[in-house]
Amino acid sequence: MHSATVLVANPSPDVYGSDLQLLESVSAMTERGWRVIVAMPGRGPLVSLLTERGAEVLEIDFPVLRRASSSPAGIVRLGLRATRSAVALRRVIRTINPCVVYVNTVTLPWWLAAARAARVPSICHNHEAEVNDGRAVRTALIAPLALASVVVSNGRPSLEAMCEVVPRLRRKAQVIYNGIAGPDKTPSPPEADGLIRLLIVGRLSPRKATDIALEAVARLKSQGRDVHLDVCGTAFHGYEWFVEQLERRAAEPDLRGAVTFCGYVSPAWPAYERAHVVIAPSLEEPFGNAVVEAQLAERPVVASARQGHLETVTDGRTGLLVPAADPEALAAAVARLTDDPSLARRLGAAGREEALTRFSVARYRDEIAGLVASLCNHQHETLRR
Repeated sequence: MHSATVLVANPSPDVYGSDLQLLESVSAMTERGWRVIVAMPGRGPLVSLLTERGAEVLEIDFPVLRRASSSPAGIVRLGLRATRSAVALRRVIRTINPCVVYVNTVTLPWWLAAARAARVPSICHNHEAEVNDGRAVRTALIAPLALASVVVSNGRPSLEAMCEVVPRLRRKAQVIYNGIAGPDKTPSPPEADGLIRLLIVGRLSPRKATDIALEAVARLKSQGRDVHLDVCGTAFHGYEWFVEQLERRAAEPDLRGAVTFCGYVSPAWPAYERAHVVIAPSLEEPFGNAVVEAQLAERPVVASARQGHLETVTDGRTGLLVPAADPEALAAAVARLTDDPSLARRLGAAGREEALTRFSVARYRDEIAGLVASLCNHQHETLRR
Protein backbone atom coordinates (compact mmCIF):
# COMPACT_ATOMS: atom_id res chain seq x y z
CA MET A 1 0.00 0.00 0.00
CA HIS A 2 1.13 3.56 -0.67
CA SER A 3 2.35 5.66 2.27
CA ALA A 4 -0.69 6.69 4.26
CA THR A 5 -1.79 9.14 6.92
CA VAL A 6 -4.54 8.05 9.30
CA LEU A 7 -6.30 10.55 11.56
CA VAL A 8 -7.66 8.98 14.74
CA ALA A 9 -10.24 10.61 17.03
CA ASN A 10 -10.39 9.41 20.64
CA PRO A 11 -12.72 10.75 23.35
CA SER A 12 -10.34 10.65 26.31
CA PRO A 13 -6.64 10.84 27.27
CA ASP A 14 -7.21 8.17 29.95
CA VAL A 15 -6.37 4.49 29.54
CA TYR A 16 -9.26 2.06 29.87
CA GLY A 17 -10.68 -0.71 27.69
CA SER A 18 -11.39 1.17 24.45
CA ASP A 19 -8.21 3.22 24.90
CA LEU A 20 -6.12 0.06 25.25
CA GLN A 21 -7.58 -1.19 21.99
CA LEU A 22 -6.75 2.15 20.41
CA LEU A 23 -3.11 1.58 21.34
CA GLU A 24 -3.16 -1.76 19.54
CA SER A 25 -4.86 -0.15 16.52
CA VAL A 26 -2.17 2.53 16.42
CA SER A 27 0.57 -0.10 16.58
CA ALA A 28 -1.11 -2.01 13.75
CA MET A 29 -0.81 1.10 11.58
CA THR A 30 2.60 2.46 12.60
CA GLU A 31 4.15 -1.00 12.13
CA ARG A 32 3.25 -0.63 8.44
CA GLY A 33 5.01 2.69 8.22
CA TRP A 34 1.87 4.81 8.17
CA ARG A 35 1.69 8.23 9.77
CA VAL A 36 -0.86 8.21 12.61
CA ILE A 37 -2.19 11.41 14.18
CA VAL A 38 -4.43 11.00 17.24
CA ALA A 39 -6.76 13.87 18.14
CA MET A 40 -7.95 14.10 21.76
CA PRO A 41 -9.65 16.82 23.88
CA GLY A 42 -6.92 17.11 26.50
CA ARG A 43 -3.76 15.50 27.81
CA GLY A 44 -3.39 12.51 30.11
CA PRO A 45 -1.63 9.16 30.57
CA LEU A 46 -2.62 7.96 27.08
CA VAL A 47 -0.46 10.59 25.37
CA SER A 48 2.94 9.12 26.26
CA LEU A 49 1.75 5.60 25.41
CA LEU A 50 0.68 6.79 21.96
CA THR A 51 3.95 8.57 21.25
CA GLU A 52 5.87 5.47 22.36
CA ARG A 53 4.04 3.59 19.62
CA GLY A 54 4.96 6.12 16.98
CA ALA A 55 1.83 8.26 16.85
CA GLU A 56 1.59 12.05 16.86
CA VAL A 57 -0.89 13.56 19.30
CA LEU A 58 -3.06 16.56 18.44
CA GLU A 59 -4.78 18.23 21.39
CA ILE A 60 -7.98 19.78 20.10
CA ASP A 61 -11.19 20.72 21.89
CA PHE A 62 -14.27 18.81 20.78
CA PRO A 63 -17.34 17.54 22.64
CA VAL A 64 -17.79 13.98 23.84
CA LEU A 65 -21.17 12.33 24.29
CA ARG A 66 -21.52 11.28 27.95
CA ARG A 67 -24.43 10.01 30.01
CA ALA A 68 -23.75 12.80 32.46
CA SER A 69 -24.93 15.23 29.73
CA SER A 70 -28.23 13.43 29.10
CA SER A 71 -30.46 16.04 30.79
CA PRO A 72 -32.49 18.37 28.51
CA ALA A 73 -30.18 21.30 29.30
CA GLY A 74 -27.12 19.09 28.81
CA ILE A 75 -28.34 17.93 25.42
CA VAL A 76 -28.91 21.52 24.26
CA ARG A 77 -25.42 22.56 25.36
CA LEU A 78 -23.91 19.50 23.70
CA GLY A 79 -25.79 20.19 20.47
CA LEU A 80 -24.50 23.75 20.29
CA ARG A 81 -20.93 22.63 20.90
CA ALA A 82 -21.24 19.82 18.36
CA THR A 83 -22.49 22.16 15.64
CA ARG A 84 -19.59 24.55 16.14
CA SER A 85 -17.15 21.67 16.45
CA ALA A 86 -18.14 19.94 13.20
CA VAL A 87 -16.99 22.96 11.15
CA ALA A 88 -13.63 23.08 12.94
CA LEU A 89 -13.12 19.32 12.64
CA ARG A 90 -13.73 19.47 8.90
CA ARG A 91 -10.96 22.07 8.62
CA VAL A 92 -8.64 19.81 10.64
CA ILE A 93 -9.35 16.87 8.34
CA ARG A 94 -8.74 18.90 5.20
CA THR A 95 -5.48 20.31 6.62
CA ILE A 96 -4.12 16.86 7.57
CA ASN A 97 -5.55 15.22 4.42
CA PRO A 98 -5.69 11.65 5.78
CA CYS A 99 -6.71 8.67 3.69
CA VAL A 100 -8.93 7.45 6.55
CA VAL A 101 -10.49 8.94 9.69
CA TYR A 102 -10.63 6.31 12.45
CA VAL A 103 -13.17 7.22 15.18
CA ASN A 104 -12.74 5.28 18.41
CA THR A 105 -16.23 4.74 20.00
CA VAL A 106 -19.71 6.00 19.11
CA THR A 107 -19.38 9.00 21.42
CA LEU A 108 -17.88 11.18 18.65
CA PRO A 109 -20.47 11.26 15.84
CA TRP A 110 -19.41 14.79 14.77
CA TRP A 111 -16.10 13.37 13.56
CA LEU A 112 -18.01 11.04 11.23
CA ALA A 113 -20.02 13.99 9.90
CA ALA A 114 -16.86 16.03 9.41
CA ALA A 115 -15.16 13.15 7.56
CA ARG A 116 -18.17 12.73 5.29
CA ALA A 117 -18.20 16.48 4.56
CA ALA A 118 -14.47 16.35 3.74
CA ARG A 119 -15.06 13.30 1.50
CA VAL A 120 -12.69 11.10 3.47
CA PRO A 121 -13.67 7.49 4.31
CA SER A 122 -14.16 6.79 8.00
CA ILE A 123 -14.20 3.87 10.40
CA CYS A 124 -16.19 3.94 13.63
CA HIS A 125 -14.96 1.39 16.17
CA ASN A 126 -18.00 0.60 18.30
CA HIS A 127 -17.15 -0.53 21.83
CA GLU A 128 -20.68 -0.04 23.20
CA ALA A 129 -23.64 -2.43 23.42
CA GLU A 130 -26.34 -0.48 25.23
CA VAL A 131 -29.62 -2.42 25.51
CA ASN A 132 -31.25 -1.04 28.65
CA ASP A 133 -31.99 2.44 27.29
CA GLY A 134 -35.23 3.15 25.46
CA ARG A 135 -35.32 2.52 21.74
CA ALA A 136 -35.43 6.23 20.92
CA VAL A 137 -32.27 6.93 22.94
CA ARG A 138 -30.47 3.95 21.43
CA THR A 139 -31.47 4.96 17.92
CA ALA A 140 -30.24 8.52 18.48
CA LEU A 141 -26.90 7.15 19.69
CA ILE A 142 -26.42 4.64 16.87
CA ALA A 143 -28.01 6.36 13.84
CA PRO A 144 -25.01 8.67 13.17
CA LEU A 145 -22.90 5.57 12.50
CA ALA A 146 -24.60 5.46 9.10
CA LEU A 147 -22.16 8.27 8.19
CA ALA A 148 -19.20 5.89 8.58
CA SER A 149 -17.79 3.91 5.67
CA VAL A 150 -17.28 0.88 7.94
CA VAL A 151 -18.39 0.13 11.49
CA VAL A 152 -16.27 -2.23 13.59
CA SER A 153 -17.86 -3.94 16.59
CA ASN A 154 -15.78 -5.59 19.29
CA GLY A 155 -18.15 -8.56 19.52
CA ARG A 156 -21.49 -9.98 18.49
CA PRO A 157 -23.39 -8.27 21.36
CA SER A 158 -22.34 -4.78 20.25
CA LEU A 159 -23.08 -5.62 16.61
CA GLU A 160 -26.55 -7.00 17.36
CA ALA A 161 -27.43 -4.14 19.74
CA MET A 162 -26.45 -1.69 17.02
CA CYS A 163 -28.27 -3.43 14.15
CA GLU A 164 -31.40 -4.01 16.21
CA VAL A 165 -32.17 -0.29 16.19
CA VAL A 166 -30.54 0.61 12.82
CA PRO A 167 -30.77 -2.55 10.68
CA ARG A 168 -29.16 -1.02 7.59
CA LEU A 169 -25.84 -0.81 9.46
CA ARG A 170 -25.44 -4.58 9.09
CA ARG A 171 -24.28 -4.02 5.50
CA LYS A 172 -21.26 -2.00 6.65
CA ALA A 173 -20.54 -3.64 10.02
CA GLN A 174 -18.03 -6.32 10.93
CA VAL A 175 -16.75 -7.91 14.14
CA ILE A 176 -13.12 -7.65 15.18
CA TYR A 177 -12.58 -9.10 18.65
CA ASN A 178 -10.26 -7.17 20.95
CA GLY A 179 -6.61 -8.14 21.15
CA ILE A 180 -5.21 -8.18 24.69
CA ALA A 181 -1.49 -8.33 25.50
CA GLY A 182 -0.65 -10.62 28.41
CA PRO A 183 1.84 -10.11 31.24
CA ASP A 184 5.56 -10.14 30.49
CA LYS A 185 6.19 -13.18 32.67
CA THR A 186 4.34 -16.38 33.47
CA PRO A 187 1.85 -15.64 36.28
CA SER A 188 2.70 -16.97 39.73
CA PRO A 189 0.10 -18.59 42.02
CA PRO A 190 -1.49 -16.17 44.49
CA GLU A 191 -0.20 -16.10 48.05
CA ALA A 192 -1.83 -18.69 50.32
CA ASP A 193 -2.01 -16.93 53.68
CA GLY A 194 -5.69 -17.43 54.49
CA LEU A 195 -6.84 -14.05 53.14
CA ILE A 196 -9.14 -14.24 50.09
CA ARG A 197 -8.10 -11.44 47.76
CA LEU A 198 -10.70 -10.33 45.22
CA LEU A 199 -10.17 -7.82 42.42
CA ILE A 200 -12.39 -5.69 40.20
CA VAL A 201 -10.84 -3.59 37.42
CA GLY A 202 -12.70 -0.94 35.46
CA ARG A 203 -14.43 2.40 35.50
CA LEU A 204 -16.35 3.25 38.66
CA SER A 205 -19.87 3.54 37.33
CA PRO A 206 -23.31 2.05 37.96
CA ARG A 207 -23.04 0.15 34.67
CA LYS A 208 -19.91 -1.63 35.91
CA ALA A 209 -21.83 -2.57 39.10
CA THR A 210 -19.02 -1.86 41.53
CA ASP A 211 -21.72 -1.51 44.18
CA ILE A 212 -22.81 -5.11 43.55
CA ALA A 213 -19.22 -6.23 44.14
CA LEU A 214 -19.21 -4.49 47.53
CA GLU A 215 -22.46 -6.15 48.54
CA ALA A 216 -21.05 -9.55 47.57
CA VAL A 217 -18.04 -8.92 49.79
CA ALA A 218 -20.37 -7.97 52.65
CA ARG A 219 -22.16 -11.32 52.26
CA LEU A 220 -18.88 -13.24 52.24
CA LYS A 221 -17.77 -11.38 55.37
CA SER A 222 -21.07 -12.24 57.07
CA GLN A 223 -20.23 -15.93 56.46
CA GLY A 224 -17.04 -15.48 58.46
CA ARG A 225 -14.73 -15.47 55.44
CA ASP A 226 -11.60 -13.33 55.53
CA VAL A 227 -12.08 -11.39 52.29
CA HIS A 228 -10.54 -8.25 50.87
CA LEU A 229 -11.53 -6.47 47.65
CA ASP A 230 -9.20 -4.24 45.62
CA VAL A 231 -11.10 -1.80 43.38
CA CYS A 232 -8.89 -0.54 40.54
CA GLY A 233 -10.34 2.31 38.52
CA THR A 234 -11.66 5.85 38.51
CA ALA A 235 -14.88 7.52 37.41
CA PHE A 236 -15.72 9.68 34.43
CA HIS A 237 -16.40 13.31 35.23
CA GLY A 238 -19.98 13.55 36.41
CA TYR A 239 -19.95 10.30 38.36
CA GLU A 240 -18.26 11.58 41.50
CA TRP A 241 -21.53 10.95 43.32
CA PHE A 242 -21.20 7.23 42.63
CA VAL A 243 -17.65 7.13 44.01
CA GLU A 244 -18.83 8.90 47.16
CA GLN A 245 -21.64 6.35 47.49
CA LEU A 246 -19.15 3.48 47.21
CA GLU A 247 -16.81 5.02 49.75
CA ARG A 248 -19.64 5.55 52.24
CA ARG A 249 -20.74 1.93 51.84
CA ALA A 250 -17.19 0.63 52.27
CA ALA A 251 -16.87 2.59 55.53
CA GLU A 252 -19.90 0.89 57.12
CA PRO A 253 -19.17 -1.61 59.91
CA ASP A 254 -19.76 -4.79 57.89
CA LEU A 255 -17.23 -3.72 55.22
CA ARG A 256 -14.84 -1.53 57.16
CA GLY A 257 -11.24 -2.44 56.23
CA ALA A 258 -12.32 -4.96 53.59
CA VAL A 259 -12.22 -2.68 50.54
CA THR A 260 -9.32 -0.70 49.08
CA PHE A 261 -9.91 1.90 46.38
CA CYS A 262 -6.65 1.78 44.44
CA GLY A 263 -7.48 4.42 41.85
CA TYR A 264 -6.19 4.07 38.33
CA VAL A 265 -3.52 1.34 38.16
CA SER A 266 -1.18 0.77 35.21
CA PRO A 267 0.16 -1.75 34.58
CA ALA A 268 -2.50 -3.79 36.35
CA TRP A 269 -0.67 -7.14 36.25
CA PRO A 270 0.64 -6.91 39.84
CA ALA A 271 -2.96 -6.42 41.00
CA TYR A 272 -4.12 -9.46 39.03
CA GLU A 273 -1.23 -11.50 40.42
CA ARG A 274 -2.21 -10.68 44.01
CA ALA A 275 -5.80 -11.74 43.41
CA HIS A 276 -7.28 -15.17 44.11
CA VAL A 277 -10.44 -14.38 42.14
CA VAL A 278 -11.28 -11.59 39.68
CA ILE A 279 -14.90 -10.45 39.56
CA ALA A 280 -16.65 -8.68 36.69
CA PRO A 281 -20.24 -7.90 37.71
CA SER A 282 -21.13 -5.40 34.91
CA LEU A 283 -24.79 -4.88 34.07
CA GLU A 284 -23.78 -4.16 30.46
CA GLU A 285 -20.48 -5.18 28.90
CA PRO A 286 -19.93 -5.31 25.14
CA PHE A 287 -16.62 -7.15 25.56
CA GLY A 288 -14.86 -6.78 28.91
CA ASN A 289 -11.08 -6.46 28.64
CA ALA A 290 -10.66 -7.07 32.37
CA VAL A 291 -12.06 -10.59 32.02
CA VAL A 292 -9.52 -11.48 29.33
CA GLU A 293 -6.72 -9.84 31.31
CA ALA A 294 -7.66 -11.96 34.32
CA GLN A 295 -7.62 -15.07 32.12
CA LEU A 296 -4.19 -14.14 30.74
CA ALA A 297 -3.03 -13.76 34.36
CA GLU A 298 -4.37 -17.30 34.95
CA ARG A 299 -6.86 -16.16 37.56
CA PRO A 300 -10.37 -17.63 37.84
CA VAL A 301 -13.09 -15.18 36.81
CA VAL A 302 -16.63 -14.72 38.08
CA ALA A 303 -18.55 -12.58 35.60
CA SER A 304 -22.14 -11.50 35.09
CA ALA A 305 -23.88 -13.48 32.35
CA ARG A 306 -24.26 -10.43 30.15
CA GLN A 307 -23.35 -9.57 26.56
CA GLY A 308 -19.60 -9.84 25.92
CA HIS A 309 -19.00 -11.97 28.99
CA LEU A 310 -20.98 -14.69 27.23
CA GLU A 311 -18.33 -14.63 24.49
CA THR A 312 -15.25 -14.48 26.71
CA VAL A 313 -16.35 -16.91 29.46
CA THR A 314 -17.57 -20.46 29.02
CA ASP A 315 -19.35 -21.24 32.28
CA GLY A 316 -17.64 -24.00 34.21
CA ARG A 317 -14.71 -24.23 31.79
CA THR A 318 -12.97 -20.83 31.51
CA GLY A 319 -14.75 -19.07 34.37
CA LEU A 320 -18.07 -18.86 36.20
CA LEU A 321 -21.11 -16.88 35.06
CA VAL A 322 -23.72 -15.53 37.46
CA PRO A 323 -26.90 -13.46 37.01
CA ALA A 324 -26.29 -9.71 36.80
CA ALA A 325 -27.20 -7.49 39.78
CA ASP A 326 -27.24 -10.51 42.12
CA PRO A 327 -24.73 -10.11 44.98
CA GLU A 328 -25.87 -13.40 46.55
CA ALA A 329 -25.01 -15.33 43.38
CA LEU A 330 -21.72 -13.47 43.01
CA ALA A 331 -20.76 -14.25 46.61
CA ALA A 332 -21.77 -17.91 46.19
CA ALA A 333 -19.58 -18.29 43.09
CA VAL A 334 -16.58 -16.74 44.85
CA ALA A 335 -17.15 -19.05 47.83
CA ARG A 336 -17.31 -22.04 45.49
CA LEU A 337 -13.90 -21.18 44.06
CA THR A 338 -12.26 -20.52 47.41
CA ASP A 339 -13.67 -23.78 48.79
CA ASP A 340 -12.45 -25.74 45.76
CA PRO A 341 -8.89 -24.62 44.88
CA SER A 342 -8.56 -27.32 42.22
CA LEU A 343 -11.57 -25.89 40.37
CA ALA A 344 -10.08 -22.39 40.62
CA ARG A 345 -6.80 -23.66 39.13
CA ARG A 346 -8.55 -25.50 36.29
CA LEU A 347 -10.62 -22.47 35.35
CA GLY A 348 -7.57 -20.21 35.47
CA ALA A 349 -5.48 -22.52 33.27
CA ALA A 350 -8.25 -23.09 30.71
CA GLY A 351 -9.08 -19.39 30.61
CA ARG A 352 -5.46 -18.48 29.90
CA GLU A 353 -5.12 -21.08 27.14
CA GLU A 354 -8.24 -19.85 25.35
CA ALA A 355 -7.45 -16.15 25.78
CA LEU A 356 -3.99 -16.61 24.27
CA THR A 357 -5.59 -18.16 21.19
CA ARG A 358 -8.79 -16.16 20.62
CA PHE A 359 -7.78 -12.68 21.74
CA SER A 360 -4.18 -12.36 20.59
CA VAL A 361 -2.71 -8.97 19.74
CA ALA A 362 -1.18 -10.30 16.50
CA ARG A 363 -4.58 -11.38 15.16
CA TYR A 364 -6.17 -8.06 16.14
CA ARG A 365 -3.47 -5.94 14.52
CA ASP A 366 -3.64 -7.92 11.29
CA GLU A 367 -7.40 -7.45 11.04
CA ILE A 368 -7.34 -3.74 11.86
CA ALA A 369 -4.44 -3.00 9.50
CA GLY A 370 -6.11 -4.96 6.72
CA LEU A 371 -9.31 -2.96 7.09
CA VAL A 372 -7.54 0.42 7.12
CA ALA A 373 -5.42 -0.61 4.13
CA SER A 374 -8.48 -1.55 2.09
CA LEU A 375 -10.08 1.86 2.69
CA CYS A 376 -6.84 3.73 2.01
CA ASN A 377 -6.37 1.85 -1.26
CA HIS A 378 -9.94 2.61 -2.27
CA GLN A 379 -9.45 6.31 -1.45
CA HIS A 380 -6.21 6.38 -3.43
CA GLU A 381 -7.85 4.82 -6.48
CA THR A 382 -10.79 7.23 -6.20
CA LEU A 383 -8.48 10.26 -6.18
CA ARG A 384 -6.60 8.96 -9.23
CA ARG A 385 -9.74 8.81 -11.35
